[in-house]
Amino acid sequence: MTGNGNASVDLGAECETHICAAAGCGEPAAYRAPRSRERLADYMWLCLEHVRAYNKAWDYYAGMSVAEIEAHVRADTTWRRPSWPFGTGHEEGRANPRDPFDLFPGEQRAAHDGSERLSPADAAEKQALDVMNLSPPVTAETVKLRYKELVKQLHPDVNGGDRRAEERLKLVNDAYRTLSAARTA
Repeated sequence: MTGNGNASVDLGAECETHICAAAGCGEPAAYRAPRSRERLADYMWLCLEHVRAYNKAWDYYAGMSVAEIEAHVRADTTWRRPSWPFGTGHEEGRANPRDPFDLFPGEQRAAHDGSERLSPADAAEKQALDVMNLSPPVTAETVKLRYKELVKQLHPDVNGGDRRAEERLKLVNDAYRTLSAARTA
């Protein structure tokens, strides 16, 4: 450090090992510059005069179209990591978080092969909804109204003792119990 507060740099050690890469220049090179946009970690060493000329001529986006430049800038704003708009189901901690180590049993999650696995409670609820011909999301009131409709259609007194209707009524009763328990839990 010099007496006026400016740092002095001893370029002697670095300059001894590098010679300027510019054609016909044999000066010591203390400045490194990337060879191209595609090879940013691959450097060439230049002297002060040639690194100044290099910097004036350097255009990172040279040869790229406007759309390519826009895509590059947008990717840089998220450090080249994927991102999605809110509300598309990709947010962390939302409806179907990734759980590759099964840390949260009982939660609905995507399997490694892309298929969905359901907990036993979720599978039973899905089956009960299928029996009652309902699709999620449903409210307790919707379930109750559908149950009353099906009981009126399938009751043995209405169907003259038809065994198939009676069996279907048993399934509807079980489904109603399952869905009622799920809505009160």
